[in-house]
Amino acid sequence: MKNVNKEKFVSAQLIEAQISTELTLEMKEDLIETLFQYREAFVSDNEPLGAIKGHEVDIILNVERPYPPLLTRQAYPSSPRAREALESFINELMKLGALRKVGHNAEVEVTTPVLITLHNDKSRMVGDFGALNTYTIPDRYPIPRIHETLSQLSKQNLSLLCMLLKVFIRVF
Repeated sequence: MKNVNKEKFVSAQLIEAQISTELTLEMKEDLIETLFQYREAFVSDNEPLGAIKGHEVDIILNVERPYPPLLTRQAYPSSPRAREALESFINELMKLGALRKVGHNAEVEVTTPVLITLHNDKSRMVGDFGALNTYTIPDRYPIPRIHETLSQLSKQNLSLLCMLLKVFIRVF
């Protein structure tokens, strides 16, 4: 049953993937197995944002309640076109389950204003997290350090390490 599911995953999710021709057959099989193992992280028709369940990020603030005014800022003024684009973004994110309505801002302890950038006929929603970042205690190392990752992989095949290094540099 697992092989059938893996074959479906490969044909549905990896159909457009361009796997390097420099990889050996064993390396390709290992790569596909790893991708299959973590398939929930990938975007699909059913999960357009990916779906890693049970993972929440705790934001720890370095201030106590009541929070300073910078953490409860009002929305920025915007044009009717920008408000329309913002409403469209919010509706899409709610439909995807990335946002939920909580009522009036009085129920929300920390707010972050957003901007809509308009360029040609496209728009983009950008959150102004500057104030939140000021009062947030940062993670010690939110992204793995490359030399630690490579030292953990030191017993692996050299060509695999080189490939992973290329991928790591492209991604981060």
